[in-house]
Amino acid sequence: MAARADDTILTGARVVLPTGTVENGRIVVRGTKLAADAPAGAPSRDLSGHWVVPGFVDIHNHGGGGASFTSGTVDDVLKGVRTHREHGTTTLVASTVTGEMDFLAQRAGLLSELVEQGDLAGIHFEGPFISPCRKGAHSEALLRHPDPSEVRKLIDAARGTARMVTLATELPGGIDSVRLLAEHGVIAAVGHTDATYEQTVEAIEAGATVATHLFNAMPALGHRAPGPIAALLEDERVTVELINDGTHLHPAALELAFHRAGAGRVAFITDAMDAAGFGDGQYQLGPLAVEVKEGVARLVEGGSIAGSTLTLDTAFRRAVTIDRLPVEDVVRAISANPAKLLGAYDKVGSLEPGKDADLVVLDAEFALKGVMRKGVWVVEP
Repeated sequence: MAARADDTILTGARVVLPTGTVENGRIVVRGTKLAADAPAGAPSRDLSGHWVVPGFVDIHNHGGGGASFTSGTVDDVLKGVRTHREHGTTTLVASTVTGEMDFLAQRAGLLSELVEQGDLAGIHFEGPFISPCRKGAHSEALLRHPDPSEVRKLIDAARGTARMVTLATELPGGIDSVRLLAEHGVIAAVGHTDATYEQTVEAIEAGATVATHLFNAMPALGHRAPGPIAALLEDERVTVELINDGTHLHPAALELAFHRAGAGRVAFITDAMDAAGFGDGQYQLGPLAVEVKEGVARLVEGGSIAGSTLTLDTAFRRAVTIDRLPVEDVVRAISANPAKLLGAYDKVGSLEPGKDADLVVLDAEFALKGVMRKGVWVVEP
């Protein structure tokens, strides 16, 4: 078997596989895929002193590099995608924010084309079907109840590319909308909600399987009124999103989520907005003005946290070096678990022969040094 020009063997690194970490590992890249065997004469690259982990999978992301997925042009969206790829996110779902229904349907049409051509992994509608009590950085004037017919309108507009819808399931129509989403193979996510514990249990029984940025934009955990947090953490069917940027969550809250849900039910997300990978300044999140200072995004009016400026390489490094989580658990939360949620684990989310050659190279201190997507170096080590 002769080597091709795009064959590569990566040697010497600590490689994180589904079965654990392999010292002095060996990864074979053949074209766009990972392979089990290396052809004779294939060039090799020594990555001794580094880690190689699967490419990151972000299921909740509103933009980056100064570009918005909610309001930008096709070129803007691609700029945001490239920014996050340079930080290790090789699979990305574009999230919208609350807007007029016709506008969201129009955005769905634009974003679906980028899904169809392979630049995005799907669309996540965050709003407008959320609670005014927990609206966060969403325009209250544009919020509406989750009428199943309107939820269906957005799903149809996405032409099969809708992957997730965040709902306040306690609102009128919420449970019926959860059932509708489940029937159409779209993730129903509980978020921006004022639900009780009992209402959240009802939503899970109806088919909700994700907690949108757990702890944020929902009632706090109480000892007499445990609210949605307890219900979402305790149910084995639910994956909980966590924003590990040091602003959205206290380290003890992150530890609680990992302890109660386990590493198999956590998905690290960015919830990034335009400023991710770009810098401080003035931005728009949908119709709302946002100011970013020292990397923290807040609404100009009211001061609510408005998404994040996080990239997943930072979330990874923080999880290992500050939160002291095992590297293998972080890989599950940042790659494998979200890939499984998307139904894409046969292609991405782990380093196994036959899957896409999506990987991230980190140094001994877990700083990003290289990114490969489908066999091509986005960032060459």
